Amino acid sequence: MTVLEDRIEMAHESEELTLDALFERLEHMPVPEGYKVEIVEGAVFMSPQRDAHWEIILDIVEQLRTKYPRKHVKSDVRVDYPGHLNGFASDVTLVAEGAEKDSKGLWRSKDIEFVAEVISKGTAANDYGPKKIAYALAGVLVYLVADPYQGKCHLYTQPKDGEYLTELSVAFGVDVDMTTTPLELTLKTDEFPRD
Repeated sequence: MTVLEDRIEMAHESEELTLDALFERLEHMPVPEGYKVEIVEGAVFMSPQRDAHWEIILDIVEQLRTKYPRKHVKSDVRVDYPGHLNGFASDVTLVAEGAEKDSKGLWRSKDIEFVAEVISKGTAANDYGPKKIAYALAGVLVYLVADPYQGKCHLYTQPKDGEYLTELSVAFGVDVDMTTTPLELTLKTDEFPRD
């Protein structure tokens, strides 16, 4: 194989390793019903939806809906984030007013104001690690992690250079005060189930 052929082969391989190509391949795979699929740093993760997980997501969505129109509150919708092959389907996403989808029909990470992730055992490391970094790099102003195994919520604000400068942790049952954030609301956690 010549150097040129080798470079062409490498180019074809790199073309295949795009988020669009990976998601297209996933669409043709038999993903079990009730599983959420995400790509974090190029690795595919599938996690089952558990009752406690879904109840927390729904509770957060219902509370956001008291202030934000339905068209701005999303769940399990793909958004591509900064970093290597990061295509997340966050549990709850709040899209900024006036935001428009890109040419591929996806919301842009720069237009995401709030993200909530509810921890699953198999993907917890992603939510506390690479996803948290990607959200901070994208400038997501408010990132909430609800952890039914710990029975706690972790609120991250003030993103700067790939990290959040402020963290607040509260036990389930205690309100998460987000009145000083752009969301300007208080999240009730008294009905968040533990797992």
